[in-house]
Amino acid sequence: MSCAVLRNALVALLLAVLSKGLGVRAAEFGHLPDNITVSEGESVILRCKIDDEVTHKAWLNRSNILFTGTDKWSLDPRVSLVNSNDSDFSIQIERVAVADEGPYTCSFQARNQPRTAHVYLIVQVPARIVNISSDVTVNEGSNVNLFCLAVGRPEPTVTWRGFKFDLQSEGEFLDITEIKRHQAEEFECVTNNGVAPSDTHRVRVTVNYPPTITDVKNMPAQLGKSAVLRCEAMAVPTASFEWYRDDRRRVESDSTLQIKNERTRSLLLFNNVTDKHFGNYTCLASNSLGTSNASMLLFRPGAVYSRGVDAAMSASLGVWLCLLLSLLMKI
Repeated sequence: MSCAVLRNALVALLLAVLSKGLGVRAAEFGHLPDNITVSEGESVILRCKIDDEVTHKAWLNRSNILFTGTDKWSLDPRVSLVNSNDSDFSIQIERVAVADEGPYTCSFQARNQPRTAHVYLIVQVPARIVNISSDVTVNEGSNVNLFCLAVGRPEPTVTWRGFKFDLQSEGEFLDITEIKRHQAEEFECVTNNGVAPSDTHRVRVTVNYPPTITDVKNMPAQLGKSAVLRCEAMAVPTASFEWYRDDRRRVESDSTLQIKNERTRSLLLFNNVTDKHFGNYTCLASNSLGTSNASMLLFRPGAVYSRGVDAAMSASLGVWLCLLLSLLMKI
């Protein structure tokens, strides 16, 4: 036996039992809407307008009797009778839950004929992100797989957004193949089902890559004056810096020379330039993924030197081998 047939049989039986009681005067009957939609946690009133000669009336939820006239049969404290008069027989459900969704029936006896009106209560739940990837750090060239799981009624949509390049990807999963350093950013997951404002969360993707020296210049210097050599390097994690002279000696700070390391650059500061300071200097930037080096000249203005700027940017083979050996000995 189907649920509809069972419900109608129950209504008929209930009205037959109730018909032995006292009647009420004539009233009009109005049809309920087919569907009523409410958000989870809100309250809703189910109205039954009656406008015909009515004797007995009742509210049912599926096969459960909620009210017979003013007598409450439901044990749920959230369900109450709002009106029970000649024209209105309405109930209220407070703090609506998903379990309240389903068919409701207003049933009454009119002119010795059972009459019913049906309404289906639809409970909506705002979209909400329930599980999402944590912030992730990967090496350049790796694949990145992010997920964002959301729930809601109706079924929510999920969209991934990136802001650097106006990325937009539909679905719970965002896959980036062989990620590049410039793709590192915060990616935002947005879920929405039209019930409430969107729910959003962000995942930060950090891309590690070896140092790349970006700013090296040959610098003129005058005796007795101050001078500075700069070495800029981009790297994740942040690079550490070392300086070497053309005779393969590691440069150390002293009374006339100071090394100042900052986040993305290293400065070689000469407080009082002397003849011994002129020459070729090599900057070495390194992190856990690799190294990069570049050479530059500190020279007397007007001096003639054979190396061009481009040639000065590369260390000699002997210096490079020495630096590589030095790094290997640290491991």
